[in-house]
Amino acid sequence: MQKTRLDTARIRAARRVINPVFLDTPLYRCEALEPGLGCTVSIKLETANPVRSFKGRGTELVASLLAGNGSQAAVCASAGNLGQALAWSGRGRGLDVTVVASRFATRAKLDRIRALRATLELVDGDHELARERAAAIARYEGIRLVEDSLDIETCEGAATIGLELVDRAPSFDTVLVALGGGALATGVGHVVKAMAPEVEVICVQPLGAPAMTYSWRERRVVTTESTDTIADGVAGRHPIPAVLDDLLLVTDDAVLVREASIIAGMRMLLDHAGLIVEPSAALGIAAILEAPDRFAGRHVVTIVCGSNVDMGTYHRLLDVAPGHDLDNLS
Repeated sequence: MQKTRLDTARIRAARRVINPVFLDTPLYRCEALEPGLGCTVSIKLETANPVRSFKGRGTELVASLLAGNGSQAAVCASAGNLGQALAWSGRGRGLDVTVVASRFATRAKLDRIRALRATLELVDGDHELARERAAAIARYEGIRLVEDSLDIETCEGAATIGLELVDRAPSFDTVLVALGGGALATGVGHVVKAMAPEVEVICVQPLGAPAMTYSWRERRVVTTESTDTIADGVAGRHPIPAVLDDLLLVTDDAVLVREASIIAGMRMLLDHAGLIVEPSAALGIAAILEAPDRFAGRHVVTIVCGSNVDMGTYHRLLDVAPGHDLDNLS
């Protein structure tokens, strides 16, 4: 494998820094999903932790590094999950964390950022405007700007998921990874291709937020003017060149899925796995639903990467009566 920005030895060392609450997450075959998908399906569950997403693995590395260097503050732009994770990791290390987010971000994510005592600034625009504002704050206040996917710690933190897959999983053929900024895909892809190169690594992105997928296909940065997807956690418009370079080296394909398939994936994860997930976490299931022949007979691992949902929106998307299915899971 050609060299990426990531380093496998550093990724292994990262496990000694990351709070164990984020490590060794459940990995299991979900047979109940298989009749509807036509393949063997295993779930890597990254929601059973204090911030309900995989992002804590990376922010633990970032916050540890900052605290070790004597830093007292940091700022990031976030659709919600990174901000919540940085707030959690920073709070434990005495860091003042500022999170810039879109005013239209998922309310539950914003509420949890506030609950973790981070300073939350909202902008009247999308995630790209939040990134610009966070960079301006970092320059003005002279503090660290944490940039998801560009900062190598966010990628190598996510890459510890890959270690757990190749170290513990039974034989599998394919890994499906949600694609947004690229930290999860480059991290997991790096480890899988280094240690189990025969496994296919497929990135999945919504059709309504296709910038990174278009960039992967054309092997150059392609930006879009807007996004239109319920999967807010992966709705970027401006891929980072260095991240794309890594992604091209460690992934085998990038596919786009429709909104209806994402919702159907969320519904399947609720009905057959008992999991309430945010749209980004259902992208892997959506990919199988849209191309069942491609995955027939394979053993597929899908990374369920987040469960920070606004329950009102969740009910509307899945057309579930409040107080019915969701409140009576067993």
